[in-house]
Amino acid sequence: MKWLAAALVVAVVLLQYRVWLSDDGIREVERLKGAVSTQHTQNDQLAERNRQLAAEVRDLKTGMDALEERARSDLGMIARNETFYQVVPIRPADASRQPTRTAAAR
Repeated sequence: MKWLAAALVVAVVLLQYRVWLSDDGIREVERLKGAVSTQHTQNDQLAERNRQLAAEVRDLKTGMDALEERARSDLGMIARNETFYQVVPIRPADASRQPTRTAAAR
């Protein structure tokens, strides 16, 4: 009977060692909890982005305002009865356009 009790105590000690001190025990559980938390945060961000994209697709399919906005910004289109003004900045004088003095002209 003493041998059986001693064997049970040894088994319990070995199992407790594996749970508390080995890499497959409590440490792994804590690491996995952190990974799950990080993944939940990333999933929430991606779900929000998906909601925004779905709303944009819905607007493009049904509403003309979103379609007009896309045409103006991406394609540079102009609506009827609008006047388009393009402002061109003045270029600075290039040094290559100015005549250069040669040695013979001096």
